Amino acid sequence: MIEAIGRYDVGLKSPSYYEMRVPLLKKELDYPNNLLKGHKELWVKHCCSIMSEAWTDRKRRSIINFMVNSFLGTIFVKSIDASSFMKSREKIYDLFDKFVEEIGEQNIV
Repeated sequence: MIEAIGRYDVGLKSPSYYEMRVPLLKKELDYPNNLLKGHKELWVKHCCSIMSEAWTDRKRRSIINFMVNSFLGTIFVKSIDASSFMKSREKIYDLFDKFVEEIGEQNIV
């Protein structure tokens, strides 16, 4: 790759700090959102199931991963650091309730 850049020309302008940080970061963030958009359209037509998994690492930090399963397969939607409230039933219930609302109650089987 560096050789190809060198063959281009001595006057090749490298991207600025702003160009690397803002537009490229936005483009990378748009990629998973666009993947999710196709899945969301299918959830409305054919419904889906929600899935979650919780685990604790060696430092006793608890993580809950939320996924959705549909005809296109299973897709990761988000992850929550639940270390501070893992033992609280009410807080866990609230997390799942918010996730169901985010997906849409009418879209879940």
